[in-house]
Amino acid sequence: MPTKQQKKSPNSIPLILLPTYLLFFFSSNLRLLHLDQKSVCFHLQSMKIISYNRIINPSFLLINHELPSNTFPRPQLISTSAPSISSFNKRKKDLMMRLPCRFATRAALSSSVKTDTYGKSRKEKSSSFYTHPSLLEMKNERAANRARVYEFLRGIGIVPDELDGLELPVTVEVMRERVDFLHKLGLTIEDINNYPLVLGCSVKKNMIPVLDYLGKLGVRKSTLTDFLRQYPQVLHASVVVDLAPVVTYLQGMDIKPNDIPRVLEKYPEVLGFKLEGTMSTSVAYLVGIGVARREIGGVLTRYPEILGMRVGRVIKPFVEYLEILGIPRLAVARLIEKHPHILGFGLQERIKPNIKSLLQFHVRETALPSVIAQYPEILGIDMEAKLPSQEEFLNSIIESTREDFGRVVEKMPQIISLSKAPVVKHVDFLRGCGFSSEQVREMVVGCPQVLALNLDIMKQSFEYFKTTMARPLEDLVAFPAFFTYGLESTIKPRHEMIAEKGLKCSLAWLLNCSDEKFDQRMSYDVIDMEEMEVGESSFDMNTLLEHRNDESASDYDEDYSEDDNV
Repeated sequence: MPTKQQKKSPNSIPLILLPTYLLFFFSSNLRLLHLDQKSVCFHLQSMKIISYNRIINPSFLLINHELPSNTFPRPQLISTSAPSISSFNKRKKDLMMRLPCRFATRAALSSSVKTDTYGKSRKEKSSSFYTHPSLLEMKNERAANRARVYEFLRGIGIVPDELDGLELPVTVEVMRERVDFLHKLGLTIEDINNYPLVLGCSVKKNMIPVLDYLGKLGVRKSTLTDFLRQYPQVLHASVVVDLAPVVTYLQGMDIKPNDIPRVLEKYPEVLGFKLEGTMSTSVAYLVGIGVARREIGGVLTRYPEILGMRVGRVIKPFVEYLEILGIPRLAVARLIEKHPHILGFGLQERIKPNIKSLLQFHVRETALPSVIAQYPEILGIDMEAKLPSQEEFLNSIIESTREDFGRVVEKMPQIISLSKAPVVKHVDFLRGCGFSSEQVREMVVGCPQVLALNLDIMKQSFEYFKTTMARPLEDLVAFPAFFTYGLESTIKPRHEMIAEKGLKCSLAWLLNCSDEKFDQRMSYDVIDMEEMEVGESSFDMNTLLEHRNDESASDYDEDYSEDDNV
């Protein structure tokens, strides 16, 4: 009785792969005996073998045969007993001797047949269960993923042109997570477009560890957005390798731990500098020109941008130019200690043009060192706009000349930045005291500080001058600096001393000296006429060259804290 397998067998078989050690051939009738656990034997009748192709695998023999459809009946499944198998084995040897094996035909096969055979083999392998995607397929898949990410970025307004070659998330969902996280930090689409490489930072691996570290240092959340806008590259940094060594170096520069976050907030780019590069050379040069080592911490706290300045391109040319103008190198060092930000004024772009403008407005070249020492900010102000307007304004209220304006700038360079309303109030006060317009002009040119003093204190000093000292107004015209001295600390005590002795002296002889010098004068029996001719008060460059005491560093830091709070 035929089985199901017998019914499903095909009528013709073009290609057969059989194990070579189980293949036996017969001249008229070919019987294929395959021994398995059930000892089942297949009997194929009227099969004619045409040729052999080749051996694909050592354990298989490939047979190409041509089977007439009219002579190929259905195969019959014949169950055999053990004796029949033994009988077949006995006859197998004789039959194999009579088999016409044509091995030569295999060598004579055409190249087209071989090519077809290899092609079929490759096709079979490609359909294997263990097949992996090819490199081309993987490349195409990556390109498709990146295209979807780019499409998402363009849809929200981000230009991804600079992201080629950068490793990006393979899914839109991960990229959306990064963009949303940057938005929570306060960064806008415009900020991201300014530095699109920030999209290559992983939220968990890069951004969160860096932000946690900055928070532990004390960087305020309110400043974090501006921090990242100035230096978004920090999100790429490694806390251990990049950030922590820089913080340790700053602490070694005598920057107090509490000031470290303020330094980073002012100049976040410092986190990207190499320790043995620009930072160390700029500090070494400042110490070399006379900046006190104990002052370095305060200098860097106020103006950390110094750490990124190149000595040969920025700091050294600045120092040498001020020396050419007549300021001693040690005085330059003192200016840097007090006003380190002046190093940030561009030498070619701002400082030199400003010096040229001052000379054009009748400031004498010999007075330039005094002008800069009194008001270092003048090096960074836009003088082309300020000088003409201030000169015209001063001329309108006191009828000054261009030469007068030059003298005023020499004695009080802050006049360039002084607002107009206070100046008008001070001029009106002087006129209200009884001074003529010419006397007011003379007083302003002789001591421009009268335009910027506290009006209430000036009123008290003038009242004492008029009632107690009972001096003529001409004494104030000759020495308008009288208003710059403290009434209780200087004017009253000294006036009482000379009144007790019955001495007659000028206001300049009375006030324009130190307390020690005044005590010496009080020991004189007569007043030296040469000392009576005391000149106008002016800035003394030697004050910058005086030795600083040990408390200067602490005072400096306190000043910084007050300025920062304001």
